[in-house]
Amino acid sequence: MLDQGMPGNTFVKLKFRLILLSFFQFFIWGSWLLTIGAYWFQNKQWSGTEFGAIFSTMGIAALFMPTLTGIWADRWIQAQKLLGLFHCAAACLFFCLPEMNQPSGFFWMMLAAMCFYMPTISLANVVSFSALKLKGMNVVEVFPSIRVWGTVGFVAATWFVSLLQAETSSVQFYIAGTASLLLGVYAFTLPGCPANSDKVRQQSFLEFKFLKAFKDAGLRVFFFFAVLLGAALQLTNAYGDTFLHDFGKNEIYRDTFAVQYPAVIMSLSQISETVFILTIPFMLRRFGIRNVMLFSIMAWVFRFALLAYANPVSGLWMILLSCIIYGIAFDFYNISGSLFVETQTDSSIRASAQGLYMMMTNGLGALLGSLVSGVVIDRWFTNPDQSKNWQGIWLSFAGYALVVLILFFILFRDAKLKEPIENNPDSN
Repeated sequence: MLDQGMPGNTFVKLKFRLILLSFFQFFIWGSWLLTIGAYWFQNKQWSGTEFGAIFSTMGIAALFMPTLTGIWADRWIQAQKLLGLFHCAAACLFFCLPEMNQPSGFFWMMLAAMCFYMPTISLANVVSFSALKLKGMNVVEVFPSIRVWGTVGFVAATWFVSLLQAETSSVQFYIAGTASLLLGVYAFTLPGCPANSDKVRQQSFLEFKFLKAFKDAGLRVFFFFAVLLGAALQLTNAYGDTFLHDFGKNEIYRDTFAVQYPAVIMSLSQISETVFILTIPFMLRRFGIRNVMLFSIMAWVFRFALLAYANPVSGLWMILLSCIIYGIAFDFYNISGSLFVETQTDSSIRASAQGLYMMMTNGLGALLGSLVSGVVIDRWFTNPDQSKNWQGIWLSFAGYALVVLILFFILFRDAKLKEPIENNPDSN
């Protein structure tokens, strides 16, 4: 709902600025996330376990950086300034990645880049939430129509890299670095996030109120499943593009569109996101967070199961359907979860709460998905000639998602969305 004291054109201008933020935030990620596997296996010929370690850098960085930067943003440095500094630093590291010729060097450079990039996802949310609330907007209703442009940015980057035939090239890292540098400069022009009171800034770490989230039984269970679902997301990001590339080893599939432009095919998942993001306000009001999350986990089961029996010719429809289902799987846990956390916490600890959620999904969850899947695939689903048993891989992922679905149904009780708690540093 628009604040009556706020002119309509002012709101449109603010929304456009936040749309640009969301677009470039995920354009950076889309430049390499789905194609780094193809770059790794086609160019470097390093092992699957080493690739799992590279993908785990996102999880390692998200274990501590979003939480730390959330505390900094709540207590000392305004979120938009941290956002700008971190994107500029990440840009420099993206530019250095192509110079790394050993897996260990690539790992440490990527880890450093992720230490600066991963916190910016939650920081970008904080900047948007803060700006919208200052203008009297209902975040749950308005934010999805802004965040959807992040998905558009992700798709645009993926298509750009794929159509440039840069999926196996280091060009993808130069694209990511350039976009990160531009966004870093732009971030300093965004609306400022209000500083907290001296009392909040003087609290010790152990007194800091975001730790109260773990005293709430519902949020504890919610964060636990955020870890498990973060692992599911990491599985599809790490292996989807490589899965399609592998069909090129078979003459029957070598010249199909899905094999020639796998990133374009897989980016249909993000296109699906743009539709389902816009349904989130209705879905949360109509079904509640528990049922929305159940829909998400069921979608993960079906996505992995479809990929297990898919191929680029007779099974192309399964690949396409799995991409459509991805929109439900991702949006209904990731975006809805971020909004749920926002409505359950005091606005004076907004950045810390979002950082905590990021730590659970893209930190612990991503680390779990990367490391365990790399070892499992190398041990049980890699043939003597180093080819992959993709059907076994996807079916094992589907079984994992099914177990998570059953546990969530049993353990998580429904919770109501609340209006965001007003900023009151003196509240307990």
